[in-house]
Amino acid sequence: MHALLSDYAHLAQQRLPAAVWQYLAEGSCSGGFGAMPLMPRPLADVRGGHTRLQLFGQPLAHPVLLAPVAYQRLFHPEGEIATAMAAQAQQAPMVISSLASLPLAAIAQAARPSDGQAGDGSREGHGELGSSGQGAWFQLYWQGDRARTLRLLQRAIDAGCSVIVFTVDAPIKQASLQLPAGISAVNLEAPLPLVSAGSKVFDGWMQQAPLWQDVAWLRQQTRLPLLLKGILHPDDAARARAEGIDGIIVSDHGGRVLPGSVSGLQALPQICARLDGSMPVLFDSGIRSGFDTFIALALGASAVLVGRPYIWGLAANGAMGVAQVIRVLLDELEMCMALTGCASVAQIGRANLALAR
Repeated sequence: MHALLSDYAHLAQQRLPAAVWQYLAEGSCSGGFGAMPLMPRPLADVRGGHTRLQLFGQPLAHPVLLAPVAYQRLFHPEGEIATAMAAQAQQAPMVISSLASLPLAAIAQAARPSDGQAGDGSREGHGELGSSGQGAWFQLYWQGDRARTLRLLQRAIDAGCSVIVFTVDAPIKQASLQLPAGISAVNLEAPLPLVSAGSKVFDGWMQQAPLWQDVAWLRQQTRLPLLLKGILHPDDAARARAEGIDGIIVSDHGGRVLPGSVSGLQALPQICARLDGSMPVLFDSGIRSGFDTFIALALGASAVLVGRPYIWGLAANGAMGVAQVIRVLLDELEMCMALTGCASVAQIGRANLALAR
């Protein structure tokens, strides 16, 4: 890990209440990147290299996005607004959490690219269920039924969010932190009561969990790009494609949902092989450096989402800390590309890893 990121992690731990730091740190990091050494390729002509790409019809400056993280006012008074400002400055799409602690519209406005950044991806008609463009993405949790979920989806679209990320791997919430007064999921309606005459899991939580038929229904509600987040099995990835989903995010939810599950890094190559380039696959599990980013791209990911490192930056130094974390990750990614002979993201592949043959 870059020294600056380690410093930010240390500062965050010093500045946050012990319970908040524990909440941030809990779960398991999806390690294993160190077992995939890079293959240097000196003397390659990479002059004029860049990290640009197109994703879901949007031109992006680089393949690093900010993962959805709940209740960011736990970590800094400016919370998601500070993160959005840094994301905008570093041209990193921010995925706003359903559990954001500030109003959705204000976060989306702060994350909106300037005219000079938007390029061909500038937004038009963002109030429609079918609009597309460039701006913040929105991470949608199922709200217990279709009507409530549709109302939240419409709020995200009205705010100008350009991609919907439907998180499907956390139907059972195991909260480990009592939220301080004044911090809550301000964009959500009051939760539905959990009624269970038998098993709290099977007859309670899972009665409010989404099913594949709900995915098919959600696909019909918007023409925006729709991604499923939390996919680890190749059969589920193939089913998502069959349902008309635009992309998936391979994620083990930071180890917070099912301890001992297959890691995102273990699942990524199998899913990419199964989909065989037919839809974008993003990766969100344990990215801690630009080197990790490069490895995920080499294994088939189209882009990565970063979580804890930018929250360390947020806790340590607000928007400036988030921006610095993103910049470190991008500098490391560019260095990896240059030293492995890749002048563009499209050139990164398994040949850039010294894998056993």
